Amino acid sequence: MSRSEPHAEYVVFDLETTGLSPEKDAVVEIGALKIRGGQIYERERFESLVRPQRPDGSVMPIPWRAAQVHGISDSMVARAPTMAEVLPRFLDFVGGAAVVAHNISFDGGFMRVAARRHNLLWRPAAELCTVQLSRRAFPRERAHNLDVLATRLNLEFGRGGRHRSFGDVQVTAQAFVRLNAMLSAEPVR
Repeated sequence: MSRSEPHAEYVVFDLETTGLSPEKDAVVEIGALKIRGGQIYERERFESLVRPQRPDGSVMPIPWRAAQVHGISDSMVARAPTMAEVLPRFLDFVGGAAVVAHNISFDGGFMRVAARRHNLLWRPAAELCTVQLSRRAFPRERAHNLDVLATRLNLEFGRGGRHRSFGDVQVTAQAFVRLNAMLSAEPVR
């Protein structure tokens, strides 16, 4: 993975889901922030709960275990828009930017499947991963989950807290900016 471009635009995003499988589970929340020129633009945000549905369009209940992780209940999403309504708006928000997530394979996997289901394209300029950046910045460390990375970089989870999309996005965006600064200071080998 190459270093990020300092003046490029990035959309840092996070999803909360009903489970771990993009094919079998559904998104229940999307949060995102924009970064330009190494600056986080808190006012340029995307936040939405999503009413989870099965591929056939029927309501997908949020499993108890998933609700224990992110705190999102069936009643919270009962009147939320569906992915068919949220995804086009999110794709417009992303536009031609590169996307960033903590464990991009998870979040990007859900976006690819959702886009395919709704006959849309998930084609960001690039997909960058703060887990991979953390591994490069801290090669002697074993753990690179978001909690550990936040502690390592002295970051705090904002509004919504941990395992809510916007709280996770705020920390991921700050980590992305700091990790890029750390890695750009490395001598080129």
